[in-house]
Amino acid sequence: MFEEINHLALIGGLMQQMCVYLVIAYLLSKTPLFAPLMQVTVRLPDKLVCYLVFSGFCIMGTYLGFQIEGAIANTRAIGAVLGGLLGGPFVGIAVGLTGGLHRYSLGGFTASACAVSTTIEGLIGGCLHLYLLRRHRADRLLNPMIALGTTLCAELMQMLIILLMARPFDHAARLVAHIILPMTLTNAFGAALFMRLILDRRATLEKYSIAFSAKALRIAERSIGVLVQGFNESNCSRLAKIIQEETGVGAVAITDCEKLLGFVGVGADHHLPGTAIASPHSLRAIQHNEVVYADGASVPYCCSLARDCKLGSCLVIPLRGEENQVFGTIKLYEPRTKFFSSLNRTLGEGIARLLSNQVLAGKVEAQKRLLAQSEIKLLQAQINPHFLFNALNTLAAVIRRDPEAARQLVQYLSTFFRKSLKRVGNDATLKDEIEHVDAYLHIELARFADRLKVEYAVPDDLLQLRLPAFSLQPIVENAIKYGISQMLEPGRVIISARREEALLCILIEDSAGLYQPLPSGDGLGMNLVDRRIKLRYGDAYGIEVSCEPDCWTRVRIRLPVEEELAAC
Repeated sequence: MFEEINHLALIGGLMQQMCVYLVIAYLLSKTPLFAPLMQVTVRLPDKLVCYLVFSGFCIMGTYLGFQIEGAIANTRAIGAVLGGLLGGPFVGIAVGLTGGLHRYSLGGFTASACAVSTTIEGLIGGCLHLYLLRRHRADRLLNPMIALGTTLCAELMQMLIILLMARPFDHAARLVAHIILPMTLTNAFGAALFMRLILDRRATLEKYSIAFSAKALRIAERSIGVLVQGFNESNCSRLAKIIQEETGVGAVAITDCEKLLGFVGVGADHHLPGTAIASPHSLRAIQHNEVVYADGASVPYCCSLARDCKLGSCLVIPLRGEENQVFGTIKLYEPRTKFFSSLNRTLGEGIARLLSNQVLAGKVEAQKRLLAQSEIKLLQAQINPHFLFNALNTLAAVIRRDPEAARQLVQYLSTFFRKSLKRVGNDATLKDEIEHVDAYLHIELARFADRLKVEYAVPDDLLQLRLPAFSLQPIVENAIKYGISQMLEPGRVIISARREEALLCILIEDSAGLYQPLPSGDGLGMNLVDRRIKLRYGDAYGIEVSCEPDCWTRVRIRLPVEEELAAC
């Protein structure tokens, strides 16, 4: 009966020691040091952390142990086995050797046996680590039952080593009989609980990460393209509503650097869009380009618009544009009765980056539109003064010999300039482009007389397809200016189009074959047409030029098919 009571007392004492272990492990789980322990350790810095943590547990297990007949009943094996399981053979041996040498330094008739057994316990955990990795079963290393079984075997191995090494033998046998059950059970269950703690901590972080990712994805999905349309009160109000619905915070506000643009949630009755910014937290975030968090306790928060406002905490995040310059803020609020979660704090910063990128994207799109308009103006300005001068000279010559032809020429000249200078928008139908080119070519036909022949091969069903304005005339002008006009014999220009499934192919061919690619490009007009097509549709589309010297030059324009709107 006395021996049974001693066994129960020893089990109770070791269980208390194991609880101390787990409390320290729990506190450690809140620090960055715990991160390498939540996965199979591979990187050298992580292995070093693993060694330090579990060596500390080994030494602590010895210090907290119970003196029994010149030996120490302890929970040292938890650190040695888990060090090997999570860190591998080298970490396991290093942890076991450290714990073993520490135990040896304390003396006693089992000092040598315990030093050896602790090292072997680390090696057992490390060997199992290596075995499971090679069988591609690394996931089982974090299984609490694996930790329990491994530690159980390691402790039995320790008892055997004590019997083999400790002297006198009868003393060692009596000790083993007294401690084998308490130490084996306590260390095995302690290792399993420690591993369970690791898994729970990892599951919590994964759950946190999944919740964060899900919210961020929903916000991104619902808000995509909103601010691209403009950073104004209407769009900011829409976006504030989306963010408030997805995050569940008390209120959401979006401002520029001067006034409130959008507000949704608690306090919407007095936080009105268009109101000038009065909050010192917002002004500080804008002026210093920093995140400001007023939790209502360490950093006081008080609504600057209404004393009875129910909002009690606020997170202000700057919106940053080009060169990291602040152009506004997003503000998340919680009422006094609600805790401001760290998830929403982190999410708020992510939302700010998303909004900043949307505004930047909107500015880029606006700049693209301005660029396209500028390029059209540039193409319009490309109307060569020499062409106008030549056209007027041709008209003067034709008037003398054929007044009727001169009248037709004036009409073509009028059509050409009307379509060149009064084109509305950036788009045109293929029919409009053909009419523009036709007017230009009739003027050139009057100038070149019998030296120029023009052929069209454009099916009627393609005439209503849309393409960027001024896509054809600059190419045809190049064919005349740098091709036909350089020939002594008559020349020919062929304009054709065909549809290849979802692709519109327009071919402009001259019979000169004088095309020479220039290092600086193919001329301003052709380059602008190619750039505008690629900017609008992508690099898979644009202009391709091929040439058979002294035979032909072919300019192929490739575009996706865009049908004319029904209203047109």
